[in-house]
Amino acid sequence: MRLCAAVACAPLTIAILGCPLIPPPATDDGDIADGIMAPLGDPLPSASADQLAAFERGKAIFLKRFDLADGLGPAFNVAFCGACHEKPVPGGSAGLYRNFTLAGRTTSDGAFLFAESAGNDSGVVRMFDYDDSRPARPTVPDSATIFTQRNGIPFFGAGLIAELDEEAILANADPDDEDGDGISGRPNFDRGFVGRFGRKAQTVSIEGFIRGPLFNHLGITTEPLTEEQRAALPVDSSLASATAKGIDPSAFAAPAKAGPHMQAAAPDAPNFDDDDAPDPELSGDDLFDLVSFVMLMAAPEFEPATEQSERGRQLFHQANCSACHVPRLEGPRGPIPLYSDLLLHDMGDELADGVVMNEATGNEFRTQPLWGLAAVGPYLHDGRASTIEDAILAHGGEAQASRDAFAALSESEQADLIEFLMTLGGRSQMTTGLLPPDAPVPAVGEYGGPFRELSDEEMARFIRGREIFDRDFGFSEGAGALRGASGDGRFNGDSCRACHFEPVIGGAGPRGVNVMRHGVVDDNGVFSPPSTTPNTILHKEARLDEMIVLPEDGINVFEMRQTPHSLGGGLISAISDETILANEDPSDADGDGISGRAHVLSDGRIGRLGWKAQVPSIKEFLRDGMAAEVGITLPAQDGLTFGATTDEDGVPDPELSLQETEDVQFYLEMLAGPPRQTPADAAQAAQGESLFESVGCAKCHIPSLPSSLGDVPLYSDLLLHDILPDGTPGIVDGDASMTEFRTAPLWGLSQTAPYFHDGSADTIDQAIRKHAGEASGVRAAYEALSDADRAALLAFLETL
Repeated sequence: MRLCAAVACAPLTIAILGCPLIPPPATDDGDIADGIMAPLGDPLPSASADQLAAFERGKAIFLKRFDLADGLGPAFNVAFCGACHEKPVPGGSAGLYRNFTLAGRTTSDGAFLFAESAGNDSGVVRMFDYDDSRPARPTVPDSATIFTQRNGIPFFGAGLIAELDEEAILANADPDDEDGDGISGRPNFDRGFVGRFGRKAQTVSIEGFIRGPLFNHLGITTEPLTEEQRAALPVDSSLASATAKGIDPSAFAAPAKAGPHMQAAAPDAPNFDDDDAPDPELSGDDLFDLVSFVMLMAAPEFEPATEQSERGRQLFHQANCSACHVPRLEGPRGPIPLYSDLLLHDMGDELADGVVMNEATGNEFRTQPLWGLAAVGPYLHDGRASTIEDAILAHGGEAQASRDAFAALSESEQADLIEFLMTLGGRSQMTTGLLPPDAPVPAVGEYGGPFRELSDEEMARFIRGREIFDRDFGFSEGAGALRGASGDGRFNGDSCRACHFEPVIGGAGPRGVNVMRHGVVDDNGVFSPPSTTPNTILHKEARLDEMIVLPEDGINVFEMRQTPHSLGGGLISAISDETILANEDPSDADGDGISGRAHVLSDGRIGRLGWKAQVPSIKEFLRDGMAAEVGITLPAQDGLTFGATTDEDGVPDPELSLQETEDVQFYLEMLAGPPRQTPADAAQAAQGESLFESVGCAKCHIPSLPSSLGDVPLYSDLLLHDILPDGTPGIVDGDASMTEFRTAPLWGLSQTAPYFHDGSADTIDQAIRKHAGEASGVRAAYEALSDADRAALLAFLETL
């Protein structure tokens, strides 16, 4: 039975009705097991050499960008495990842009059923699909009426949680509130064993917690680990280990009674899918390393106590926060300071999501461990809280009394309590985005560095602009205010960096941050944009008053857009309109089959950025992206027309100041274009460069264009060309037709896979072979090359 931790402590008195007044621990919350803490993202100090090797191999798999050839998809949400666990280090949490949606319904007899999405019945709504037999944006059944969002959970200390015996969790259960404190935590069960992982403690094993998301979010299939592999994991997860502890494996289907922990209860499925990659798509050895990586993550290092944090700790107990956020659970290594009972609690109607998972009701959630709290915002199951204070004040249900107690504190007392929570690890690694604190600026001309030397004042401005580009915006900062006809806020990223981070901040994006465009093509082949949205973007994220963005009825065209890099955007902006227009040949006067034309915008400016050359400058590129993708309003600027200056989200406009706007624009203007790579075989690459010219690639991919800042080696004419097969349905953008796209600049090509406008090509070779229309002749010439010549041409392109 859990003891009530409410307190009355002079000089502050907080009354928690129904609880005896028990003083908190006098100076700390008790001993901590030795050798379990390290900086966020580091392995356990006690890990053996073999375990450390598995940790590093597993980390590499955690960060691996899966390609279609690897088995990604065909329907998916992200392209790598670390996408949803990236803040502030791999294995952490994620920003709002990584939220995913669960969908389901309640049947007439009161049962909850998850919805199907692109062949997956887990309830996880998949955002992208490369299966040509289905829409690029997977559908959700009309019967689905319950939608809720989930924000990524950090893995810090996961192996220590896995080691806990069930008794350590069940000891704090009080489902009938026998002690009368208003707290009635109870366990969830996973096939008969006490759950401990997930927002609803719905999963007992780390293996299961990894294999499920691998399939649900990436479409990557796996086979269960063998008994031999499970026995060799950092936390022995074999059936033999469980049997030795007195567990009867035949009783898996029934709710367990108090007993030892069990990590072997990972499900067998899913282990196959319908794409072309052989199943399983991740090998057993790789899965072993991936599970080991998560099991070996250390608990976050705590900061030394100060007078302020000690006052806050006392208040933490007095407000009865520790009734659910139990400071220590006893593990085989000793006391584990996760500040959680790992039990389910009713959090009230405001936080309720309506989703039933095993024993957990729609109002119940697992107590989230507080270690590492400082660095893993946003907070709560759906990321609605930007700050720790916001998260506390959102508590309801069983936590209402503690929430009210916190609200009744003076401002300084609230600051003390939050200071205590900040000492529970991660503060020194906090970032406003993903860049580590004091991240160096790369050298001039390098990836992520400026294109020229900067003065001290300019460098300070460059760094300020980079921080804003990297900054995650929460709902309270204005994210997600782009309005549809329903008045709901929608967005794709919660920062500029959310879509531009490969291989550096400001770069391109993997498939998981593709932008979805949509519309209607009628029987006559005429395109119309959606009637209920201000543009053709179908956002993948929604503010919590909407939960999910669904297309309007009648939409029949969905087109993914892979995120292009913004490196060298200022140099491209310095190319004159006259230079771009000089390469036009809209009527193919020279008879070479190439008829490029400039995208002349409605105001007469020449477009040069974006897949359809729909944006005229890097300054407008920022304004457009901030409004259309993030939902952030900017101040008006003379001569600039893109973006939004106001919205209706309740956050004062503009949501970015003029100084901040100009700083991030300066950063983008100064970013160097991608540097050339050193070829492995210089002679082969030189041969390939000659073939690039002779095959005809350079007709559109012009190696260099002059500008006011010097020659720009972008390998593009910045013109629109028809490059898709005739009759291909697509999106019209301004004056650019459905099959017209800007010649993609090739600088940075080797570092910015995947390729093609929709990210459908894993390799450069595949991208070339997808060219049609005006590029058909060049593609045919490429395909006619000998294997050696094609290899040489590709070797040259790999230097870009």
